[in-house]
Amino acid sequence: MDHSSGIRASLAGRYATALFALAEENKSIDMVQTSLGTLTAALDESDDLRALISSPVLSRANAGKAIAATANSLKLDDLTLNLLGVLAANRRLDQIPAVIRAFTTLASSHRGEVTAEVTSAHPLDDKQIDALKAQLKKRVGSDVSVSTAVDPSILGGLVVKIGSQMIDNSIKTRLNTLSQAMKG
Repeated sequence: MDHSSGIRASLAGRYATALFALAEENKSIDMVQTSLGTLTAALDESDDLRALISSPVLSRANAGKAIAATANSLKLDDLTLNLLGVLAANRRLDQIPAVIRAFTTLASSHRGEVTAEVTSAHPLDDKQIDALKAQLKKRVGSDVSVSTAVDPSILGGLVVKIGSQMIDNSIKTRLNTLSQAMKG
């Protein structure tokens, strides 16, 4: 399934497509994806980093210096470091999460995988992710790359997005459906 035309339609997608093209040319797709994974983990863990990428009051120069220092401390590859510099210079640091998602989709498609975005109420361990990948592979017929997120508001179960398909098996949705059914 080719996602590239849909991805290029978004602002973050254009940055991700450019990064992917450079990574492919330099045969460093896996290295860039590892760096983006490191950056995602840092964003998940650091309130300060999330504040940095969403702050409209920082000047371009200060945002660039701060994100470069962060990237260097995380030991990100040069292509990712350059991308972050371009995003800072264009005041687009808030696009980082969307760029990462788009790049992951492009890299998965390049490897012949399908990307599934999985939201759970609690973090999934490696064994659960492997079992989920196996089930999704049976459903879609190809290898599946899983991107996880945690949202305690769903209470339990999973919400899985594969392309335009969404499987919502969360307790929150079940309770809302039951509530609507009881109202008549």
